[in-house]
Amino acid sequence: MKSTVPSGTGASIRRDKPDLRYVSCPEFLKEGSALEDFMHPDRVVVGADAGSEEAADAVEALYEPLGGEMVRTDVASAEMIKLASNAFLATKISFINEIANVCEQTGADVLEVARGMGLDERIGASFLKAGIGFGGSCFPKDVNALKQLAGNSGYHFQLLTAVIEVNELQKRRVIAKLEKHLGSLAEKRIALLGLAFKPDTDDMREASSLVLSARLQGEGAEVVAYDPVAGGTASAMLPDVEMVASAEAALQGADAAVLVTEWPEFKALDWAYARESMKTAIMIDGRNYLDGDALRAAGFAYEGIGRAEAQNGNN
Repeated sequence: MKSTVPSGTGASIRRDKPDLRYVSCPEFLKEGSALEDFMHPDRVVVGADAGSEEAADAVEALYEPLGGEMVRTDVASAEMIKLASNAFLATKISFINEIANVCEQTGADVLEVARGMGLDERIGASFLKAGIGFGGSCFPKDVNALKQLAGNSGYHFQLLTAVIEVNELQKRRVIAKLEKHLGSLAEKRIALLGLAFKPDTDDMREASSLVLSARLQGEGAEVVAYDPVAGGTASAMLPDVEMVASAEAALQGADAAVLVTEWPEFKALDWAYARESMKTAIMIDGRNYLDGDALRAAGFAYEGIGRAEAQNGNN
């Protein structure tokens, strides 16, 4: 079983088919780097219960040439390892987003805070990038699955409830930033740069752009969007959003722009030219990806996430 499943799935299957040899071997592949992750795993989890040991040995032999730490365990634990891993990474994201929100009130720079935190080997630098929240096919699903699994077992997983709530509220803060500059968003033209939940993929599942566009339209704004890869996929999901063929076209006549997905081409844009084409030069950098100093020098009102407006915008 490679799929992410609730802990207890393997036991349920074997109850129905007691002669089945069952091995849980959850995958840990990231979208955009799946081949590299498969060929160079950091660990391979092989879970088997009594009666399936030979099958587990065969699975282990298949993966052994790829290297990586081999984790032999029982089925329930193997299933839980995958859910717990994704829930923990989602928790790190929501935590640094909460820190970012406090940084905006205190004048601290979340990039500096995350850099200092990440040098502690007990914490690590990965998944400490503040932004507008996580999306995709795994984190939202797995966090909710673990929360529901705990609830079905009679345990209230309070921390994961907060992780989910923080992730949803983070999108609303983008709306508040826009309203701070524009007042009412009614009849304002807002450009979304990027639609996919992360770069190097066209995946729109649980993408932040879905929530942002709906909230902007709910406020009466006109939404125009560009994504170099996910535009076709997004068109069917966002029928009321104007899809255009370039970032420059999205910015043309816009009252403000929001960077949603950190595609490299956005960093390479001629922002001085973009400033001239926009109705109002306002940039909300939802991923702290752009050079804030360069945009301010080009005449933009620039805001990142968790960064004082006057601070350096370099990554």
